[in-house]
Amino acid sequence: KPTERKERVHAEPPLSDKPHEDARSFDYDHDAFLGADEAKTFDQLTPEESKDRLGKIVVKIDEDKDGFVTVEELRDWIKFAQKRWIFEDVERQWKGHDLNEDGLISWEEYKNATYGYIL
Repeated sequence: KPTERKERVHAEPPLSDKPHEDARSFDYDHDAFLGADEAKTFDQLTPEESKDRLGKIVVKIDEDKDGFVTVEELRDWIKFAQKRWIFEDVERQWKGHDLNEDGLISWEEYKNATYGYIL
């Protein structure tokens, strides 16, 4: 029986599902920096409102409060934004599968929520 080849390197998930083409658009960067949901909100703002909000975010990113954002601080912020998005998505998925809202997902609830349209 042949053995299944397993990847030894675990690649980080992409920061956005949008193409990374800075010459055309900064959508990928916005998703990576803000998180997908927050980036959608920024798309609706005027340039002045967007600049004001980004200024407030930069204050949060500057962990040592020296007035500058280092590569490490930016990397930590992007990881934070991505984790926040993942946790929020898990919460949405959980609520969608917990049909009787008891905080637990039974096999029946999972099957109905996932495959219900087929059954």
